[in-house]
Amino acid sequence: MEEATSMHDLPLSDSEKYNPDMLVTYKVLSGYTDPTYATDKVRNIEWDLHNSRTNSKAVANMNNKISTVQSIIINAYPDSDDQETLRDIAEALDIELTREIQWTASIEVSGTMTVNILEDVDIESELYDALYADSHNGNLEVIDQEVCNAREC
Repeated sequence: MEEATSMHDLPLSDSEKYNPDMLVTYKVLSGYTDPTYATDKVRNIEWDLHNSRTNSKAVANMNNKISTVQSIIINAYPDSDDQETLRDIAEALDIELTREIQWTASIEVSGTMTVNILEDVDIESELYDALYADSHNGNLEVIDQEVCNAREC
């Protein structure tokens, strides 16, 4: 089997060495639309890449700062005398003022099931296998469920 050879592995002649003014054609990706093709000098593409890296670092840094501000606001909010200002800051930074709480609930259900009269039926086991709790709106996570007090009426 032959090994693939990259362009960097091939010897370059003097005329093929790095040329910042060389024109190259590259694919421009714009979301989910069909790509287009552009031609530009290597030096311009290098600057675009440099600026993109710089911008990405700045965005990551700003997101970290916003996350810190979110924690500060959420921790200070309950005891603050100026909740309106905290809400305004959160709104300006697109911060959702949420917190996680643990909960427990009891739900009583009733219904019917068809069973074989010649077999013993463990109603609790049947219900445990058949019933489940789930979240449909994304704000609720069901961590555990238990069937209690299952009985035949």
